[in-house]
Amino acid sequence: MPRDRHPHDLAEPDREAAELMAFLTDPASYADRPDRIETIETHAARVILAGDKAFKIKKRVKLPFLNFTTLAERQRALARELELNRDQAPEIYIGLVDIGRQPDGTLAFGTGDPVEAALAMHRFDQEQLLAHVAEQGPLPREIGKALADMAVRYHRAAPLVLGLSGAAIMHDTVANLAASLVDAAPPAVQPRADEFHRRSLAEVERLAPLLDARGQAGHVRRCHGDLHLGNIVMLDGRVVPFDALEFDERLATIDVLYDLAFLLMDLDVRGYRNAANVVLNAYVGAAPTGHEIEGLAALPLFLATRAAVRGLVALESALQNPQGDDTQHIARATAYITAANRYLTPVQPTLIAVGGLSGTGKSTLAAHLAPIIDPSPGALILRTDVERKHMFATPETERLSPEHYSEQVSDRVYAALYAKAEHALAAGHSVIFDGVSAKPEERESIAAIAKRTGARFAGLWLEAPLATQIARVEARRGDASDSDAAVVCAQAERNIGPLSWTRIDAGRTPEHTLDQARRALAAL
Repeated sequence: MPRDRHPHDLAEPDREAAELMAFLTDPASYADRPDRIETIETHAARVILAGDKAFKIKKRVKLPFLNFTTLAERQRALARELELNRDQAPEIYIGLVDIGRQPDGTLAFGTGDPVEAALAMHRFDQEQLLAHVAEQGPLPREIGKALADMAVRYHRAAPLVLGLSGAAIMHDTVANLAASLVDAAPPAVQPRADEFHRRSLAEVERLAPLLDARGQAGHVRRCHGDLHLGNIVMLDGRVVPFDALEFDERLATIDVLYDLAFLLMDLDVRGYRNAANVVLNAYVGAAPTGHEIEGLAALPLFLATRAAVRGLVALESALQNPQGDDTQHIARATAYITAANRYLTPVQPTLIAVGGLSGTGKSTLAAHLAPIIDPSPGALILRTDVERKHMFATPETERLSPEHYSEQVSDRVYAALYAKAEHALAAGHSVIFDGVSAKPEERESIAAIAKRTGARFAGLWLEAPLATQIARVEARRGDASDSDAAVVCAQAERNIGPLSWTRIDAGRTPEHTLDQARRALAAL
């Protein structure tokens, strides 16, 4: 049954809460007497912006996933929050401070009988939150890569937790979440909540062997736990995570891909799937804990669960203000739960091979195609130029010597990508294979992978005038390809044999190439 729309367990003690907020929003309470004080409110906390400082307090609420009704619990949560975030964001976090009652009954920082605890922080420009940056338009590719690098560093350093069942962790998470959704959902949202409840638990059961194997292999770690755009800020040109989940170790001791999924889902639901695809590809390419490609089988469940979490938060926000207009919160919850069910809808994976000689624009086309290929957040790009650099532990933009381009080495590169493509497709994720693929046997091998895995297949062969190819390779900067004019001319002399792939005129603009490719894919 849906929860009563006027839950008493969500109401804070009115008098003391009002007194506390009056103190925190009074400039006279602060030594520097700030001219302006602002308050940011979430479902579980309030942040008071006062001058160049910010003070965070926990709400005295009991929610399905936390209980802050006692001072001891609020103090413990803030202390853990400081511990988890200070190393990641030392520019933000200062320390804990008590708010105490004086003998005359007034409140003051640092003295008197403690009535509340606050986390003191250095204030940052709210416009630099990634959530606000994203509202200004699509996030640049460079920010997507920076987000992936941040997640890679975080997960490599995250404490490993052994002896836990990955399946049990997700089952408990999904079961509690689904039950809470059903309990909190108003009638209009109830069918979607019921659908998520049914489909998510079935997916956990199906994926149990994989989830347990990932737990045993070291992919369950003490992660951030709440890694969405509202908890990442741009500081001096860097993306900095903060506000890691502190109130329940179980909810943050999770599969690293489940941690990443919050960021991917947030970008995707906001309409920035291009950025989400950049993050996914950069993260998988960096392989912070290993076996990321096989783990993609669990990504739809992870994305769906994260979307449902946001749906529940929206419903709880509505429940905290039973006398107010909850239309906006309900609409947000509906959108998130709808997205969750969409992520759980099975999608036949697709293998797209983008071939052609150097300078025909293969990688540009692959980057444009990847975000529009289901499932979310788009196809995994497997590029021979990048794989070759990884094979020899060389930075992508550092030039390799000619011996690294022998036929034997190239065969090894293609074999490695064949295996990765097959693993990804078997996991249900789509792949774009980006390589020259000049040999008939290479093209045949790629097509055979799609047949073995039951994936849809499209082979695209890009062609451009020789002069255009040469101009493009000579204009490259900061790219993984080492091709130059000599390589292009040598390739032009090769006999590529019979070609069954769709020929694409790639001699004009990238937009023209993309339009032709989309037309070819629409014919699948």
